[in-house]
Amino acid sequence: MTHSHDNEDSCCSSKENAGSKHAHHDGHAHEEGDGHNHDHGGDPSAFKTYLPAIVTLVMLLVGIAFDNLFNLPAFQVIRPYWYIVAYLPVGVPVLREVWETFKAKDFFTEFSLMSIATIGAFAIGEYPEGVTVMLFYTIGELFQMAAVNRAKRNIKALLDVRAEVAHVFRNGKYEDVDPEKVEIGETIQIRAGEKTPLDGELINDKSSFNTAALTGESKPRTIVKGESVLAGMLNLEKVIEVKVTKAFADSALSRILEMVQNATTRKAKTELFIRKFAKIYTPIVFFLALALITLPILVLGSEYHFQTWLYRSLVFLVISCPCALVISIPLGYFGGIGAASANGILFKGSNFLDLITKLNTVVMDKTGTLTKGVFNVQKVESSIDEKDFLSLLTAVEAKSTHPIAKAIVAYAGQKEIHPAENIEEIAGMGLKGLVNGKEVLAGNAKLLEKYNIDFDPKITSIEESIVVVAIDQKYVGYVLIADEIKEDAADAIKQLHENGIKQVVMLSGDKTSIVRKVAESLGIDTYFGDLLPEDKVARLEEIKNDKSKVVAFVGDGINDTPVLALSDIGMAMGAMGSDAAIETADVVIQTDQPSKIATAVKIGKATKNVVIQNIILAFTVKAIVLILGAGGIATMWEAVFADVGVALLAILNAVRIQKMKFF
Repeated sequence: MTHSHDNEDSCCSSKENAGSKHAHHDGHAHEEGDGHNHDHGGDPSAFKTYLPAIVTLVMLLVGIAFDNLFNLPAFQVIRPYWYIVAYLPVGVPVLREVWETFKAKDFFTEFSLMSIATIGAFAIGEYPEGVTVMLFYTIGELFQMAAVNRAKRNIKALLDVRAEVAHVFRNGKYEDVDPEKVEIGETIQIRAGEKTPLDGELINDKSSFNTAALTGESKPRTIVKGESVLAGMLNLEKVIEVKVTKAFADSALSRILEMVQNATTRKAKTELFIRKFAKIYTPIVFFLALALITLPILVLGSEYHFQTWLYRSLVFLVISCPCALVISIPLGYFGGIGAASANGILFKGSNFLDLITKLNTVVMDKTGTLTKGVFNVQKVESSIDEKDFLSLLTAVEAKSTHPIAKAIVAYAGQKEIHPAENIEEIAGMGLKGLVNGKEVLAGNAKLLEKYNIDFDPKITSIEESIVVVAIDQKYVGYVLIADEIKEDAADAIKQLHENGIKQVVMLSGDKTSIVRKVAESLGIDTYFGDLLPEDKVARLEEIKNDKSKVVAFVGDGINDTPVLALSDIGMAMGAMGSDAAIETADVVIQTDQPSKIATAVKIGKATKNVVIQNIILAFTVKAIVLILGAGGIATMWEAVFADVGVALLAILNAVRIQKMKFF
C-alpha cells in the first residue's frame, strides 16, 4: 500500500554489438565464427585475432623493401604472387562478407567498396596500395572491436558481480545452491567478502556492504536488521543471514543487467539517421566512381587514359567508404551509456541519452527524491492512552510499505501488533481498517473531512508531516513525523540551473506548507503540495502543454508511475524506488542522489558533442580528399588516411567519453 502523507536498418560496419551476430542491411544475420576476422567477438587480446593483420603487415613491409631497396630480378618474377598472398589473410574475410551480403541481395556495402577498390588496384599493378588499403581497413576494424569490448568490459566490471552460489539453510544445514533455484522466504548465509546472491531482508543486527556494483559508489553502506540487502552487494564485515524476498530473476542486479543489455537496442535519432544515410550514400558513391571512369572519355576523346581514370575511381571508392561515420557514432553512444553506468546512472537507450541534451524542465517528487524518505516520529499527541493509541494505529500502518508507516511501526517498538481487517487505502488520503472491532482511520486531514469527522483545527497549521487518527468516527490525536533533506539536494538544484535547466518544479502529496519550506531552502522555482496522484498527472500535463518544454520527471514511488510514463524522460531513484517506478522510467539513478540528474545531463551533452565532432571530422576530411582524388591529386595513400585514418580518430574520440569526469 502507499500513503498519501506526501526498423533497424543496420549498415554492415555498425557493429556496436560485436560478439553476438553480424547485422546486414536487410536485417539478416549470420553467426560469428564464420571466419570473418573483422567482426570477431572474442577476447581482443587473443593473438589469433591479430594474427592475419600481423602476417599481412610483415609480408607488405618485406615486399616494399624488395621493391625499393633490393634490386633482385627473382623478386620481380614472384612480385604479383607475393602481394596476393599478403592480401589473403585480411582480404578473404572481407570477400566472404561480400558473398554473404550479395546472397542477401545487398550489393552496396563497405565490403563491396573495399573489395572493388583493392582488386582494381591489383588489376592495374598497384599491388602495395591494394594490400595497404585492406590492411588498414582491417586495423580500423580491430580498433573498433577493441573499443567496443572495452566499453562492454567497463559495464560488465560494474554490473556482472553475480554470485555463483547461494548458501541456503535446508535440512538443518547450509547447502550450496544455484541462486536461480533459491525460493522466496528461504534463509541464505553470506560470509565476509562474499557477494549477495539475491535480494532479501537482513536478519542480523547490522553489517557493512560495498554497493559499488549497483550504485557506482565505493563508500561502504551500513544496513541494519530488517532493511533490504540487494543482490550484487559485497558483505564487508562478518557472516550474516538474509531472508530472501525476491526470486533471482526479479533481483535488482538482474533488472540492471537486463536494462544495460537492452540499452543498445533503442537508438538515438542521429544514429538511425546515419544508418539510413549510409544505406543511400554507399550506392551513390559507387555510381559516381563508375561515372569517374566512363564520363571523361566523352570529354577527352583520344587523350583518355583508362588506367589513370580507373586509379582515380578506385581512390574515390576508398575515400568514400562510410566507415568513420557508421562505426564511431554508435560507438559514441555506447561509450556514453558505459560512462553513465560507471556513475551509477542507467540509460535504457541511446535515444534517451540524446533527448536529455534538450531537457529544459525538471519536475521532481519530494519524498524519497529530494528528501531521504527516512522518517522519525517526533511527537505523539493523543486524547486516549498512548499505548492503546499506538497499538490501534500500528495495526493498520503495519500493512503499509510507506516510509511514514514504517516510522510509526518502528517507534511503537516490538510490541504485539493486533491483526487488522478490511484494510482499505483511500488514494491521497490514508488508510481505513478494523482493529478489534473498532474502525480506525489514519491519514491526513482530508481523510477526516471525507468522513465528516471534527478535529482540532490547529493540526492544519502544523508544517511538519502528521498522521491524524480517528477511532469509531471520533478524532483522537495525531503523530508528528519529520523527514530529512538529502545532503546533495541543494547542490543538485544549483547544478541543474547551471546546466541549462530553466525551470525546476516540485510536486508532492505532502502539505503545501512543508513543500514550500523545502522548495525555498533548495532554490526550487515552482512547487505544488497537497496533490493526489491524479493531481500530479494534471500538473505535469499543464507543464507539457507548452510545446517548447522538454520535461523530465524524477520520482521513486508506485504513485509516481503514471507521471514517469507521461514525461518526455522518466527518471527513477533506483536504490529505494519501487519496482513499478524503475520499470516505467527511462533513466534509473542507482545512487538515489538527486545530483546525479545533472550528471546525466552532462554525460548526454558530452556524448552528443563527441558524435557531432565525429560527423564534422568525417565529412570535412572526406569531402576534401574526394575532390583531390577526382582531380588526380590524391593517391591511394591519402585515400587510406581519409577512410581508415579518420575512422581511427573518430573511434579514439568516442572512447574519450569513458575517460571524462562528470562531477
